[in-house]
Parts: sequence; structure tokens; C-alpha cells
Amino acid sequence: MSVIDLNSDLGEGYGAWAMGDDTAMLALVTSANVACGFHAGDPAGILRTLKAAATRGVAVGAHVSYPDRVGFGRRDMDVASDELVADVVYQIGALQALARAAGTRVGYVKPHGALYNRIAADMRQGRDVVAGIRAADPSLTLMALAGSPLVDLARGQGLAVVTEAFADRAYTREGALVSRREAGAVLHDPRLVAARMLRLAREGVIEAIDGTMVRIEAQSICVHGDSPGAVEIARELRRTLEAEGVVLRSFLAGEGAPA
Repeated sequence: MSVIDLNSDLGEGYGAWAMGDDTAMLALVTSANVACGFHAGDPAGILRTLKAAATRGVAVGAHVSYPDRVGFGRRDMDVASDELVADVVYQIGALQALARAAGTRVGYVKPHGALYNRIAADMRQGRDVVAGIRAADPSLTLMALAGSPLVDLARGQGLAVVTEAFADRAYTREGALVSRREAGAVLHDPRLVAARMLRLAREGVIEAIDGTMVRIEAQSICVHGDSPGAVEIARELRRTLEAEGVVLRSFLAGEGAPA
């Protein structure tokens, strides 16, 4: 029996500015990566998303980012180590307080955007993010790109790690994400996305942008909440996986977290 987690980036609205459909996505995913205010999200909106996640029994993770609201956290930054560690601790702590108020808890950390991509290969910033997580709460799980050097680095520092693949992103033959600046980097066809992820769940492989097959060991699948048609993609993905006998369940299930 195949078991996999389905996650999405939520809580990314800001004031009167809406981003994605958190209500619809929370009915489909098993884990929610909730913005912490550095790339998106305001306190009241984040709290609403956390309350909705608690009601749905969806596990919650801190979606930590570079301090980059204007660029939505997708601009690379060369941040000093002491600043990056403090930024990670700050964001986790803020989300933990809001989560307690919402009747849930933060169970994992998933870096966002440019930070996520940078630390997949940049071991200095990777160590800083790991240090920030350990300083804030060493019981938290790190969600990281499957196959990246960060996975072994974090595990070597004593963190639990869950690896993920991206449903709506194209891959290179090396197993890296195709840059959003390149054509075909983001996938929009729900049936194509669902078929790719079904094969990943069953066989552990995904077709790269050049047609080669790449082996990826992923325990979670991400659908970007801000992508056009995100809800339709997540709905078709869930329908397809469940119809084919794949069990959707948070990787935190059984650890005292919402399942």
C-alpha cells in the first residue's frame, strides 16, 4: 500500500490582498505550509488559516522565508548567518504562538521560495536554517527537496527530515526543479499532473523536462497554492491517487499532530 502526504503553501494573503483559496485547499491537503509574515501573510489572516487547518485536522508547518514581501520570497538573498538563524527562529516562534491560539501546533518547517532553492545546495545557508530550527524547537521536522544535499546535512544534525516532490513543477534530469524563468517550468494540466504524481507514488520516478526518467524518493507532494488552477490540480490529484489505492496521510500522523 502506497502512503503519501499532500501539502500546499497557505496563509499567503495580506490585508485586502487575497492569495489562493485556503478554504478549498484545506479540504484537499493533509499538510499546510503556513506563511510566517516574511514573504506573505498578516497575523489575522494567518490565524484564520490556522483555525481552519485545526478544524479540518490538517497538519501545520512553518513556511519560513527570506524577508522579502515585495518579491514574495522568490528573490535570492546573501544573508549573514546570524541574521538567517535569527530570522528562522523568529518566524517559527511567531507561528507557534498563533497556532496555540488556533488550537493546533506547528509540527514541521518548510522553507519557502528562494530560500528553499538556495539551501538545497548552499550548505552554509542550509546549516543556518537547520541551526535556526534546532534553536527554536529541535522536535520539528524539516521538509526538504528530495535528493538534495540538505537532507543528509539536516539528518546529520539530528533533525527529522521528510522529503518532497512538486506536483506542478518540471524537473531537470539531475532531479532539480526547472527555474521558473524557463518555459515549461510550471505545469497547469490537472490530469497530466495527477498522472505524473501517481507514477511517483507507485514507482518513485518522474519524467524530467527532457523526457528522461528521474528517481525521486518523496514522502510528500506539494501543490503550490498560488498557482493558477491550484484547487483544480489538487482536487484531480487527490481523486486520482485515492481511486488508485494510494492513501493520503500527513507524515506527522500518529505523533500527536492533526492527521
